[in-house]
Amino acid sequence: MHKIKVLIVDDHAIMRDGIRALLSINEDIEVVGEASEGKEALKKVPELKPDVIVMDIAMPGMDGMEATRQMVKGNSKVKVLVLTQHDNKEYILSAIKAGAAGFVPKRAMGSELVSAIRAVNRGDSVLYPSVASALIEDYRQRAELDPYDRLTAREREILRLIAEGHTSQEIADMLVISLKTVLGHRTKIMEKLDIHNRTELIKFAMRKGLISIDT
Repeated sequence: MHKIKVLIVDDHAIMRDGIRALLSINEDIEVVGEASEGKEALKKVPELKPDVIVMDIAMPGMDGMEATRQMVKGNSKVKVLVLTQHDNKEYILSAIKAGAAGFVPKRAMGSELVSAIRAVNRGDSVLYPSVASALIEDYRQRAELDPYDRLTAREREILRLIAEGHTSQEIADMLVISLKTVLGHRTKIMEKLDIHNRTELIKFAMRKGLISIDT
């Protein structure tokens, strides 16, 4: 049976001992080494060739984020599972951007850590339930705050036409509506988006993909 080779990276010896003891009772997992900070871990990866690296974030010297970034950049097959006491959205997003395959807080149960190791080894991504909830809530808040969602279909259409360079009279002719109606929509669009000139409207439209940079 192929065992999952694990490298434990944490600056607290007692934590490393605890994780090693926990993992040792699982026949399909083998702890092949330990490291107390990022640079040490980077040196051991080529030698030990672990399948999964259980990585703390806050460590002296090179922290877990930078170590993860360099490991993943140097070897796309490396699977890093972040295990940390910090589980706010900033740490979560930073870990994901660094290339971590999973994120588990230290308050998780031992069985959950073991399951996460097996999952990332299979190539899956893992987020602890509370971590996933935090990301979903953050996404919802961002979506609710997006002023674009406040625009009506007609206002979005007029925004696109303005950004494409059409004058208000041209837009009125194209949509077969009065110039006054177009100007009214334009005023509402600017109020809803808190934008006060055409240049900013164009930039906003580009960010939303309503027009291309070549337009």
